[in-house]
Amino acid sequence: MIIKGKVHKFSDDINTDDIIAAKYLVSTDAQELGKHCMETIKPEFSRAVSPGDIIVAGKNFGCGSSREHAPLAIKGCGVAAVIARSFAAIFFRNAINIGLPFLESDDAEKIKDGDIVEIDLSSGRIRNLTQGKDYQTQAFPGFLQEIVSCGGLINYIKKTKSKS
Repeated sequence: MIIKGKVHKFSDDINTDDIIAAKYLVSTDAQELGKHCMETIKPEFSRAVSPGDIIVAGKNFGCGSSREHAPLAIKGCGVAAVIARSFAAIFFRNAINIGLPFLESDDAEKIKDGDIVEIDLSSGRIRNLTQGKDYQTQAFPGFLQEIVSCGGLINYIKKTKSKS
């Protein structure tokens, strides 16, 4: 699975309140949440994202609460994947549940805001097309790629149950 998009760069310790402010938690609609994604730290973010773009961040991305609204907001505004030096454990579990792929990479700091990046989830290769550099990280496991391609865990379960 290949994902290609423009990078939107963030720092370390981006928490779930940064991703989606608590005042918007009255909705679980991904598109509605996406309109407010990152607005407390980068008000223009949701308007600057094009479908397929990629968030790149530092360490401890998604720290804070266990709310599933955070990855929903990211996906709802059109972001196709997140690359970070590290993730809070609850964030990556919620990201998988809704079908948002993520990659941990120590090379995230080398990727700049506005770069065009291509991610090969099958091999773990991150190709920075702007800088002409490749970075290698762990491949996204096949069953997780299938969850992503189904649009999330619930859809994956429905699909696999219908086969049996």
